[in-house]
Amino acid sequence: MTENNNTKNKETAERAQKALDKEAMFGGHVDLKMYHIPDESLEVKKMTDLDSMMKSSLKNVGIEADGSNAGGNFLMYNNKVSHHSSSQEGLEILSVKEAMAKYDWLEEYWWKLVSPDADKYTAESYLDDSDGYFIRVLPGVKITAPVQSCLMIGSEAGLQTVHNIIIVEEGAELEVVTGCLTHDNVKRALHIGVSEMYVKKNAKLTFSMIHDWDESVEVRPRTSVRVEEGGLLTNNYVCLKPAKSIQTNPSTYLEGEGATAYFNTIAVAHPGSVLDMGSRVFLNAPNTKTEIISRTITIGGEVISRGDIVGNAPRVYGHLECNGLVLSEHGSQKAIPALEAHAMDVEMTHEASIGRIARDQVEYLMTRGLDENEATGLIVRGFLSAGIEGIPEILKEDIDDIIKKTADAS
Repeated sequence: MTENNNTKNKETAERAQKALDKEAMFGGHVDLKMYHIPDESLEVKKMTDLDSMMKSSLKNVGIEADGSNAGGNFLMYNNKVSHHSSSQEGLEILSVKEAMAKYDWLEEYWWKLVSPDADKYTAESYLDDSDGYFIRVLPGVKITAPVQSCLMIGSEAGLQTVHNIIIVEEGAELEVVTGCLTHDNVKRALHIGVSEMYVKKNAKLTFSMIHDWDESVEVRPRTSVRVEEGGLLTNNYVCLKPAKSIQTNPSTYLEGEGATAYFNTIAVAHPGSVLDMGSRVFLNAPNTKTEIISRTITIGGEVISRGDIVGNAPRVYGHLECNGLVLSEHGSQKAIPALEAHAMDVEMTHEASIGRIARDQVEYLMTRGLDENEATGLIVRGFLSAGIEGIPEILKEDIDDIIKKTADAS
């Protein structure tokens, strides 16, 4: 590493150190001192070597341990990488630390989209020298099967800090399914996940995040994405299980003409949960486009749905849609959509709706032979399932569980 880079890293570390007390712009306070970096790790040669309990846990977040339908696999247990493998040519999967040692040029991507001193969570991740996955698809390569990644916390009161980098080179295509969860014996933990994603010219990235935390786990993802000319990002975020708090507001920069980004969120706030979630997209080049759609339900928790589209170039289009259902008198929903235009010839729209299930819809379905609970369940299932196309079977089971809890909360 050059002396210049050493100086820059020292300066960055000093800024991060000063930011350890810097609260995030959104989301409730989390005391970092209440958690510790676990020593426990897990080494796995093959995903099929995992025990039955681990395999069952992975299945809950849409990941099959046999890997038969996966383009590659990645597993991180606590703060150490347990396994990574690729089964397709042109697809590279490493730990970030391995990739940094292998490629000098990766310095141009590392901590370039997310600032280490953005808040105390990014500062903690930087100072911990966090590991995570490095996934890269070579130019023109189209990966036909999704890459499965799993980030698991296995220690009580554990602090998991993760730093991921995805690079989809020019003309390449990639789908990633990431499952985040706690081991069955963990009740309280904190997850900090920093992710930087680069979608190059005419490349496509589909990224799906599925959460399965315990009800006392706090979650602070920090994500930024850069999409170049003609690039396409589709981002799906799913949280149907309880969590104490989640605060996420990824930023995406559409930097090349014709770049597109779609964001779909489905989430359920259980009693005691606070979900502060959103997406922010910067339309920085002509003919860029984005749609941000969220579907959230509260059955006793608090939901804050944010969305922000910033039009910085002509001939751009953005649509923001926040839909919320309040299915318990103890729950709350808040929608905060925002549009900004800094150029001529922009088209940006937003709509937000919060309410209960419409009585006339229930009564209509009852005229078709359903009882009231069945009619309500059908509406809830359709509301959530519409958020993401091709929703995995395991999530359909979660939705059925939500429907049962909805009946109890009503």
